[in-house]
Amino acid sequence: MIVSVDTNSPVPPYEQVRTAFAAQITDRTLPVGTKLPTVRKLAEDLGIAPNTVAKAYRELEEAGLIETRGRAGTFVGDSGDQNRKLAQNAAAEYAAITRKLGLSQGEASAIVNAALTANVTAYRTRLQERPAH
Repeated sequence: MIVSVDTNSPVPPYEQVRTAFAAQITDRTLPVGTKLPTVRKLAEDLGIAPNTVAKAYRELEEAGLIETRGRAGTFVGDSGDQNRKLAQNAAAEYAAITRKLGLSQGEASAIVNAALTANVTAYRTRLQERPAH
């Protein structure tokens, strides 16, 4: 099975599915062009509602990680690779700026880590503040 859901986790099932696919797409375990299971098939395999899987797929599609090709199905999209290139370019630009500013590699890394942590914290806070459906 490509992903699994922990029913005892405080993380909603759709978020577990979304996160698992996003991680596998980002680390290229699921390469560009890989066909994903249908919403119904994955829901059946995981023992969750089809709407839960559909929500995860919608969010992955909005993030550009997957694409739906009508009746052909849902596939890992190539924008994940494009996003990686954009991130690499941004990182190179950041590195050049921090060198010009005279920051050490440790200081520059600490700034990035703090920003990433702040974004994760803000994202989790937004999730908790969402009204239940």
